[in-house]
Order: sequence, then C-alpha cells, then structure tokens
Amino acid sequence: MQSPSNAAASAPRSLFLELLPITLTVFVGFLTLGLALPVLPLHLQSALSMSPLVIGTVIASQFVAALLTRAWAGSMVDTRGAKRAVVIGLGLGACAGLAYSASLGAPPGYGAVAILIGARLLLGCAESLVVTGALGWGVGLAGPQNAGKVMAWVGIAMYGAYAAGAPLGVFVYGRFGFGGIALATVLIPVLALAIVARVAAPAPSHKVRVPFYKVLRAVWLPGLGLALSSMGFCAITAFVALLFSAKGWGDAALAFTSFGAAFIGARLLFGHLPDTLGGARVALVCVLIEAAGQLLMWSAPTAVLACVGAAITGFGYSLAFPGFGVEAVRRAPPESRASAMGAYVAFLDMSLAVSGPLAGLVAMRWDVGSVYLAGALAVASSACVALRLRASGPA
Repeated sequence: MQSPSNAAASAPRSLFLELLPITLTVFVGFLTLGLALPVLPLHLQSALSMSPLVIGTVIASQFVAALLTRAWAGSMVDTRGAKRAVVIGLGLGACAGLAYSASLGAPPGYGAVAILIGARLLLGCAESLVVTGALGWGVGLAGPQNAGKVMAWVGIAMYGAYAAGAPLGVFVYGRFGFGGIALATVLIPVLALAIVARVAAPAPSHKVRVPFYKVLRAVWLPGLGLALSSMGFCAITAFVALLFSAKGWGDAALAFTSFGAAFIGARLLFGHLPDTLGGARVALVCVLIEAAGQLLMWSAPTAVLACVGAAITGFGYSLAFPGFGVEAVRRAPPESRASAMGAYVAFLDMSLAVSGPLAGLVAMRWDVGSVYLAGALAVASSACVALRLRASGPA
C-alpha cells in the first residue's frame, strides 16, 4: 500500500504527466507567434517603411481578433470539446503562415500591410482557440482546485515558446528572410497537430450554460487586473525590437529570451503560490515587481540593463496572470469554466489590442523608451485591483 508521503509526492508528478501533452502542444503551436515577435516590426519598418503607429496597429490586430473570438472559443470548448478547439486553432495558425507568404507577393506598401493584418487576425483566432481549449482541457483533467497550476503550466508553454521562438526567428529571418518566417509558420502547427492527435480529452459539458455576459460580469474585476498588468508585456512584444534598434544595441532576441526565461523560472519555482496563498495576494506583490522592471527598461543606459529589466518584468508578470486567474475561476459558474477562462483571457486581448496603438502614439510623441514609463504606470495601477480583490473576497 502506498504511504501518504509517497502519495503526496506522486500527485504533482502525476498532474505534470497528465498535463504534459497539452503543454507541449501549446509550446509547439506558440512558436509560430514567437518567431515573428522580434522580426515583424523590423520587416514593417525596413521593407515596408511603416511608422510606429502602423507597426503597433499590425501587432495589435492579432489581439483584436483574439478578443472578439474568446466567447466563441469558450462556447466551443464547453459544448463541443477542448480538443476540437485546439485542432481548429492550430489549423488556422498554419493558414496565417500562408497569408504571411502571400504578403511577400503584394506590392510594397499598404496592400502588403493589409495582408499582414489578415495573417495576424488568423493568428488571433488561432491563439484564442488554442489557449482557451488548453486551459479548459487542463482544468477538466486536473480539477478547479488546481486551476492555478494549470494556468502556470500553460503559461510556461506559451512564454517558453516566445523565449525560444525569438532567437529562432532572428536566425530564420537573417538566413532566409521573411519568407522563411512564413514557411515556418505553416509547418510548426502541423507538428503540434501530430502531438495532440491521439491525446484523449474530457467530454464537453451538457449542462445548461450561463450566458456569456453573466460570465463576463463574474470575472470583470480580476480581468481588469490582468488587462492593466499585461501592458508591460505588450510594451516588450511590440516595441523592444525598435528600442534596441533606436539605441544601436543590435537585435532584441536576448530581451525576449530574458523575459521568457524569467517568466518560466518564476512559474517553475513559485507556480503553486496562487493556489495556496491566494491569487490576489500573489498578484499584488508581482505587479509591483513587474512595474519595477518596466522602469528599469525605461531608464536603462545599456542593452544588458534593458535585458535585466525585461527579465524582472517577466518574473513579475509570470505570477500576476495566474494570481488574477485564480480569482476569476473562483468567481466562475462551474458549468461555464471554459467560458469564464475565455472571458478572463479576453481582458488580456483587450489590453494588448489597445496598448499597441497607444504605445505607438507615445513613441511618436516622445520616444520609444517612453513606452516603458507608460507601461510601468499602467502595471502599477493593477495593484489597486489586487487590493480590491483581497478586500472583497470571492464573489
């Protein structure tokens, strides 16, 4: 008979193995996003001569599409199954690669930009389906009491892909140009489909679902905290390549890797804390750390210090996401948890969709570095949301 201590030790290992195919699928699928992060702004600037406002708009278009499809994705997971959502999402990701390729055949200028926006819209739909499906799949397997751990592991896969994809994208772009990025964006989701093809998923719920607007109302407060804390992440994804270019520091792959490595490290070491200490308490500490990282990036005189700032940002943001997320799951109707997670992540989409153009305007009015001062102020304001969540308790 297994002793209690052995049972306790085997439980985390069993949960890890159960979630491994899901997290691996998310990691491989999200490489398609990580590849383009450090090179798409440069491609728009150098090959198409676009302004920071246009660049921010192109980057943000993905998040607009993700925002608009969260309710649909959550409904699909709740009623038709998580696996179906993930598979459809990966297929749309491959189609985005085809659109990247088509943009290279268009006349340079706004025609090519329009096709690139179409590709980003496809990626937004893909991201919405894959993330919502993976979260619903994971919570279905692990139970709502482990929602923080599921978010932690899915987040490790997502941002690990960003961290690994950035240097890979720089290499592919330098060797094969944007056409290489397009081809990789087609092929990588196919590999993810091969991973997930034979993995079983929980059956969809057949209970009467709560209307999405009621789900949204239940999670709006932690969602607001996520939206504000995500503005630091947006500042890095959309403008760190331009910051390094403006300062003459070379390519920004190390900044993406620093962010991703710190993000993953925090999740591995402290990913259990939101479930055990409380999501709002963990989020409060972490958003202050993230704001400090943004301030360091704003004032950094060297590339090394900017990368340290990116790492501190990643460390803080790492646990802010599941911290606010645990509060969202606790407020969600049990029969609509996938929809609730879709609604919660929709606040991330909204933040990134709005932040890109706003950050572009800040960069045009002042300079690229000022984007990180604005990011620090936005992130710090999410501490007020965390305090409110601590005071109110579960809805």
